[in-house]
Amino acid sequence: MKKTLLILTVAGFLLAGPACPASRAASWSGVDETVIEKFAEKAGRTAREPFINTDQGDLLLFVFLVAGIVGGFIGGYNFRVLFPPKRRREEEKISEGKLTIA
Repeated sequence: MKKTLLILTVAGFLLAGPACPASRAASWSGVDETVIEKFAEKAGRTAREPFINTDQGDLLLFVFLVAGIVGGFIGGYNFRVLFPPKRRREEEKISEGKLTIA
């Protein structure tokens, strides 16, 4: 059942990929271009360069790498809090009162 579901999911992604050609996706403009720039021009403000331009080079990849390292460290440090260990069977029996210690 799981194998069939996996095959159907992969086939669905492969068949849905060509449904949206790149030329059609490029014709859609984002919120920045359609809404924000229009209101900024009405207010007399022009677009400026960002303080940190992540479009050049691998700066955006570096930012995601650092965020992943920090998140991994925090998750690893708090691993036992996030995923507490399962109790052993003896502890469960003791708590239920089924096991007596002589």
